[in-house]
Amino acid sequence: MAHIYLLFGFAKEEEKAQQARHKLEGWKQAFRLDKKLLYKVERIAAESAAADNGDEKPAKAEKAAKGKKAKGASKAATAEATATSTEDISLLVRLGFSAHEKLTEERWVQRIPSEEPFRDASPQIVKAGEPEFDATEKRFEDLD
Repeated sequence: MAHIYLLFGFAKEEEKAQQARHKLEGWKQAFRLDKKLLYKVERIAAESAAADNGDEKPAKAEKAAKGKKAKGASKAATAEATATSTEDISLLVRLGFSAHEKLTEERWVQRIPSEEPFRDASPQIVKAGEPEFDATEKRFEDLD
């Protein structure tokens, strides 16, 4: 079974990345795509901000934001916490349909990048046989 990877770079937009993740979860449940549609979120800390400020300040901000969310914080507090995020967020989606599901696979490859939270995230499609396929596959497998 050949895989197709869809890469989306959300930069520092945590809210859009969460919307995209939520939409993928909805599709997985609605269309029963449990093992056919897998995704992982990759967070890359901005090296310059981490080197200047140290790792303690972003960690404290994240803990404070999590504590506020648990107590029912407003959207403004959540937006403030995400605005101070120094991480670049990427979403890696792996489609793994069997050979007889080519039409379904093509429909999902066309549909996902055209939907709202994914459209603005600079979608990139990587299919088997392309030069960056092996690096993308290793990157996906290395994420937890």
